[in-house]
Amino acid sequence: MSARLPLVLRRLGRLQPPGPPRRLRELCRASSGGGGGCGGGEGLLGQRRLRDTQAGSSRGPGSRAPPARDSIVREVIQNSKEVLSLLQGKNPAFKPVLAIIQAGDDNLMQEINQNLAEEAGLNITHICLPADSGEDEIIDEILKINEDTRVHGLALQISETSFSDKILNALKPEKDVDGVTDVNLGKLVRGDAHECFVSPVARAVIELLEKSGVNLDGKKILVIGAHGSLEATLQCLFQRKGSMTMSSQWKTPQLQSKLHEADIVILGSPKPEEIPLSWIQPGTTVLNCSHDFLSGKLGCSSPGVHGTGPIAEDVSLLAAALRIQNMVSGRRRWFREQQYRRWRLHCLKLQPLSPVPRITPTPLGEGKSTVTIGLVQALTAHLNINSFACLRQPSQGPTFGVKGGAAGGGYAQVIPMEEFNLHLTGDIHAITAANNLLAAAIDTRILHENTQTDKALYNRLVASVNGVREFSKIQLARLKKLGINKTDPSTLTEEEMRKFARLDIDPSTITWQRVMDTNDRFLRKITIGQGSTEKGYSRQAQFDIAVASEVMAVLALTDSLADMKERLDRMVVASDSNGQPVTTGDLGVTGALTVLMKDAIKPNLMQTLEGTPVFVHAGPFANIAHGNSSVLADKIALKLVGEEGYVVTEAGFGADIGMEKFFNIKCRASGLVPSVVVLVATVRALKMHGGGPSVTAGVPLKKEYTEENLQLVADGCCNLEKQIQIAHLFGVPVVVALNVFKTDTRAEIDLVCELAKRAGAFNAVPCYHWSIGGKGSVDLAQAVREAASKKSHFQFLYDVQLPIVEKIRTIAQAVYGAEDIELSPEAQSKIDRYTEQGFGNLPICMAKTHLSLSHQPDKKGVPKDFILPISDVRASIGAGFIYPLVGTMSTMPGLPTRPCFYDIDLDTETEQVKGLF
Repeated sequence: MSARLPLVLRRLGRLQPPGPPRRLRELCRASSGGGGGCGGGEGLLGQRRLRDTQAGSSRGPGSRAPPARDSIVREVIQNSKEVLSLLQGKNPAFKPVLAIIQAGDDNLMQEINQNLAEEAGLNITHICLPADSGEDEIIDEILKINEDTRVHGLALQISETSFSDKILNALKPEKDVDGVTDVNLGKLVRGDAHECFVSPVARAVIELLEKSGVNLDGKKILVIGAHGSLEATLQCLFQRKGSMTMSSQWKTPQLQSKLHEADIVILGSPKPEEIPLSWIQPGTTVLNCSHDFLSGKLGCSSPGVHGTGPIAEDVSLLAAALRIQNMVSGRRRWFREQQYRRWRLHCLKLQPLSPVPRITPTPLGEGKSTVTIGLVQALTAHLNINSFACLRQPSQGPTFGVKGGAAGGGYAQVIPMEEFNLHLTGDIHAITAANNLLAAAIDTRILHENTQTDKALYNRLVASVNGVREFSKIQLARLKKLGINKTDPSTLTEEEMRKFARLDIDPSTITWQRVMDTNDRFLRKITIGQGSTEKGYSRQAQFDIAVASEVMAVLALTDSLADMKERLDRMVVASDSNGQPVTTGDLGVTGALTVLMKDAIKPNLMQTLEGTPVFVHAGPFANIAHGNSSVLADKIALKLVGEEGYVVTEAGFGADIGMEKFFNIKCRASGLVPSVVVLVATVRALKMHGGGPSVTAGVPLKKEYTEENLQLVADGCCNLEKQIQIAHLFGVPVVVALNVFKTDTRAEIDLVCELAKRAGAFNAVPCYHWSIGGKGSVDLAQAVREAASKKSHFQFLYDVQLPIVEKIRTIAQAVYGAEDIELSPEAQSKIDRYTEQGFGNLPICMAKTHLSLSHQPDKKGVPKDFILPISDVRASIGAGFIYPLVGTMSTMPGLPTRPCFYDIDLDTETEQVKGLF
């Protein structure tokens, strides 16, 4: 093939966060004792009002009148509400959740939190533990909240004695709205208060003093009985206001003299009864940060002492409001950080050797993966632009067969390439296990239905366990599908039991095959069930390559764990005797498949030789599957690169296969819109399309491919022109990346670039990333940036509401250049069945050779006037497409005479893998 293509995606709009988070839980358990303080004595909430008589008695001669307490709180909450409204205007589904872990019962504090949060527009949840909860129990709750993406802030309301460094630093700094972790304190001390959370109690002290008209510059501040983060934050904030700050504990011998010197006294913990209020000089401003003042232990009637009553009350209530403000400000900061900013990425420096000490990575390929890697290396390592590559995970079939691995090559590789090409994190093995579990379930169900009565089958499907008989969750779903609105297994009628228990699968309609990730031609057609234990039930079946499994397609197209489960549930494996589809859900295996796939759904993060990030996810084989990297990897990468960044995502083979499926299947499913098509071509492949001799794996190339031949190049560019035209059908600009080999001459390179631009390419650029890394693709990166800046005119090739046959014909004629299509009787029968079953409005995934625009691999260039034969049609309902097989297309490759495994070995001393390429 002369052209293979990664596609460049640009974010067209922000990725919306998931829907509104629901409340976690109210776990208030009975406990003995009171609620205790918060944050090492930082009680953040107090009564909303003390009695006016009490408040009035606390004011002495010369004291300042406190500010309008409620108005300050209202101002803070109103400000938070307005900011949150602005955030939700851009992100309608966003509603932040504040979790408070509380040790002990304090309904008043819960009520205050709830009222303030609701007024500001937040969700809030209390997790109430016994007052005597131990460190491990508190940390366990903290860790749960840390990992809950629905919760955006976490505060602790526990007694001072319960606090420890271990508890405080168990909090994630980005959720620590009380500013108690070392990370947030460190940023505050360093002067980065705008990048961290600051204690709302300490902020409330400063706010109340300044609102009362107190000039803090030059004032002597005494902080008594404060510990840990509160003490450190108060000292830091007061010092920045020009105040002279002293700290003291209640038992300090010099306490009385220090109190006489102080202009302002901050009480960080409850005052012991033996310390008389008379030690505090008349006119001294006193603020209380301790929650225990509510118990009345402090006494609030000392004449001449200002603030022990109403001001203390205001500290606690305002602190609660400022915590809400911290929550909202933190989310605003988070959203701002999601906007584009250049990564502070330390890229790795290459020292290329010449000649490059490796062979060309794909002997018969054009270097699509290599170009993808070279492009992101150029963008990020050389142009300082955020970029991500999204590659497909290699199959063991090609790795040990003829093609080799898919890690790129030369100085444009994913590393470690051995891990990349061998198992990686086992996604394909998980797919194999899930696929084959479903295959086993199908044949086992047929066997048991053939050998049991209705009653016996029903009794085994809904067995009594420890005297209890009940339907499982997935069995209840099947009952609902059948229109049986019953939940008690003993209440079903005989007819309902029969309908529930019997799937009546027609073996001749089974489309679900077993898979393995090895090229094994002798499994293309097999007979199963020949053992005596199968009681005469046997049928013809086959194996496909693992990455052609519909489970792989589901993985590639899903956008969440819930969506993947739904897709797995609706996969159709056969029809019943009445022609109705039988699904994974009918077989009761959906949950098990999801469990097997729960880790495979996570993209794998790797890097290039120059340190730029790469997501590896989903699988190859765009000739027999849809063969694109995953939607999830693309969306996560788009989020990470930011508004001005680039995601280069890999599609399989040429514009006629990988790109067409990317546009018509993946873009429909994901809503993503590509900005640029990067069409990869080589001089060698163009010569082949121009009439050059055949190329065989493992056989040295003939001189036509190693010596200059401008005529062959010119003749072969007809294929490149056709590939460009196919991309234009979808309204996307094309940049041709000419992957240069050492045998290419300057005249050949210039000719290809000139003819590509004449054919309508936005630009055509020679690339040298294989030999010198990203530096060799800087021109390509700049061309891609320029093309991506143009307005997109993307459109689909066909309307999915068209009949299946018309959609197939549209692809055959518009993309391949066929005169028409020819359906086999079996293909026509399948199309009729799928249409009757309601699956006629799905997009099409053609299984066709990648070696020609036609169905015949030896027809190079641009074949014309051919009839495209459709031998069979399958339905991938979970993935969401119809799957026609063109000609004699095989879904299980075979091994060549000399496979790659001859060269692969392991050094048993160093455990170094050798021979992979």
